[in-house]
Amino acid sequence: MPGEILEQQQKASLVYSETIYKRLSKYFGRLKSPLKYTKDYELVIAVILSAQCTDERVNQVTRELFKKYRSLQAFADANLDDLEEIIFPTGFFRNKSKQVKGFAEQLIKNFDSQLPDSIEKLTSLPGVGRKTANVVIGEVFGKAEGIVVDTHVKRIAAKLGLTTETHPENIEYDLMEKIHPKYWRRFSLYLIFLGRKHCKAHKTDCANCPLQAKCPSSILP
Repeated sequence: MPGEILEQQQKASLVYSETIYKRLSKYFGRLKSPLKYTKDYELVIAVILSAQCTDERVNQVTRELFKKYRSLQAFADANLDDLEEIIFPTGFFRNKSKQVKGFAEQLIKNFDSQLPDSIEKLTSLPGVGRKTANVVIGEVFGKAEGIVVDTHVKRIAAKLGLTTETHPENIEYDLMEKIHPKYWRRFSLYLIFLGRKHCKAHKTDCANCPLQAKCPSSILP
């Protein structure tokens, strides 16, 4: 009996998350990463810089950064002081500069300058955690091994009742059980855009939210 109840709950979660996905898909249409890049490794660098920083600011910084450092080897050979000066506006610039340089060095040394297509291998590189690895695998390789969990996903997933976890990795595993794998790649991107447009941390716009009728945290009846 407990097993049957658990199975029913899981089916209900899959149906609920599919409804959410389809509503957001219809509302936002096809989305792509807001971070601007032209080379695969540049996406990794942009995601590293995006920690505790807006995508808009990151795009401003990488415009100059990618113009100065035009190859992976150039990043590996970069002077840290020079990197820090450019990366400064993104915050935590000393740590990020070390991660960017270390990432370039290790990608060249361990993977012959080619981005690996697995979370395990990607997270072996400096500055690359599960969130970054999931973003890269989805954007570069068009597949999903997990679900991106950033501050928007963490907040909105809880509001939607999809998780009660608080640690990003636990949230990810929770969502992976409640969302069909075919939706993993884009589900979080929809939540991120929803968080920027309607479900903001400091103010919610439930009246115009496409999930208003389905969200248990809606302030509207």
